Amino acid sequence: MIVSMKKKKLLFVFNPHSGKGQIRNKLLEIVDIFVKTGYEVQIHPTQEPKDARELVKKRAGKFDLVVCSGGDGTLDEVVSGMMQREKRAAIGYIPAGSTNDFAVSLKLPKNMIEAARTSVLGTPFRCDVGDMNGKFFVYIAAFGLFTDVSYGTPQEWKNILGHAAYLLEGAKSLTSIKSYPMVVECNGELIKGDFIFGMITNSTSVGGFKNMTGTNVELNDGLFEVTLIKKPKNPMELSEILVSLTSRKDETELIYSTKAAHLSLASEEEVAWTLDGEFGGSHTKVLIQNNRQAVEIMVGREES
Repeated sequence: MIVSMKKKKLLFVFNPHSGKGQIRNKLLEIVDIFVKTGYEVQIHPTQEPKDARELVKKRAGKFDLVVCSGGDGTLDEVVSGMMQREKRAAIGYIPAGSTNDFAVSLKLPKNMIEAARTSVLGTPFRCDVGDMNGKFFVYIAAFGLFTDVSYGTPQEWKNILGHAAYLLEGAKSLTSIKSYPMVVECNGELIKGDFIFGMITNSTSVGGFKNMTGTNVELNDGLFEVTLIKKPKNPMELSEILVSLTSRKDETELIYSTKAAHLSLASEEEVAWTLDGEFGGSHTKVLIQNNRQAVEIMVGREES
């Protein structure tokens, strides 16, 4: 009696333009790793925005593992597509963008070949996923100062300058700080104020800067780290805010920070939001919820 072993199937989705297109030089080696670990591989280079999301939403059920390569935006699309499925496959992530905040949070290898090995030989980690008005995000939903930087900076600048591109564009925004009068409901508390910036995060790194989101960050605890910054009245208060943010010492009343599973924000005028570095629409009312341990992402095995 002959028993045929059914091969495991892997869908490999990659953004050919991320990080100077470095995936092109590594593609054969990466696919070889997948095949050698027993997978039958289907390769799909993304063709346009939201391509990865729609592909995963429609076809992920036919695969045992979905691996993506690109920046955080590519991962966001893959996770968003997976969240719209009842049956979800594990996700591998090979970082290839200019910042890769969430890859840093997951402690994934920066080397693409090592990250490919982690994708197929690592261990699944059940990770929280955010939902803002029905749109999913992996690690950040934000508004205000600096939030237009990541989707307003030309791709060429991102590739050449990396983190510096965010800083350069952000510095130009300091000349005219816009504030947004908001009412925020969080943990049974109402917070009112004129806010210049807000971020709801599930990450240890934002814009390439570690520890900006707070201390004791857990990616699977069902809680977001919430940071809201009130409008400074003078340059000294602005300096106070920047020092407090970079040192993560809550020594100013201008920054409200907490942890929450869900919160709502309401404003009279429409406020533009960014989700994982991409434009998330303009809203007067926002409801943000945490889907605890909603997807599995492959990470490195813990050393014993």
